[in-house]
Amino acid sequence: MHALSLGNPEQPAMKYTVSIEVALPLERVVQLLSDPAHMPKWLRGLVLHEPLRGEHGQVGTESRVVFQAGKQEMECTETITRREPADLHGLPEGQVVHFDREIVAEGMWNAVRDRLTQSGPETTLWVSENEYRFSGVMMRLVGLLMPGTFRKQSQQHMQDFKAFAEQGRDVREAN
Repeated sequence: MHALSLGNPEQPAMKYTVSIEVALPLERVVQLLSDPAHMPKWLRGLVLHEPLRGEHGQVGTESRVVFQAGKQEMECTETITRREPADLHGLPEGQVVHFDREIVAEGMWNAVRDRLTQSGPETTLWVSENEYRFSGVMMRLVGLLMPGTFRKQSQQHMQDFKAFAEQGRDVREAN
């Protein structure tokens, strides 16, 4: 795990939950989500996602992640903290899939707790709980003045994944 000096550990965090329903069975959704080859197709602005330690998607794996937004580039470290079940094939009826990670960038710590469940015979509900903590004057101001931007970006990633999974739409072709 990464430690990020945030000053006061009691510092208030920004928290929100977003969700989306995908018109595919749970097993297909989790396999598409967990395949690193598909990430650039739905994760808007992804330049690089490379494991530094461990194997992609496995608990404890630490990866370097780079995003590009306009002329801004952001680099962070992602650590997988939970993946249940470990095997995403042959999921039994009623299975809940958990995929949690911590993301650390300069001035920011983010925990993402994703939960995927079958919501119908051919539909999956993806619920994502997000928590952010900021350090440094700039990032604290961004968190304070633009909290909706973070929620909007999370929802956009989910919508992009849904369009990719259901229709094969690639975000790189929209540009």
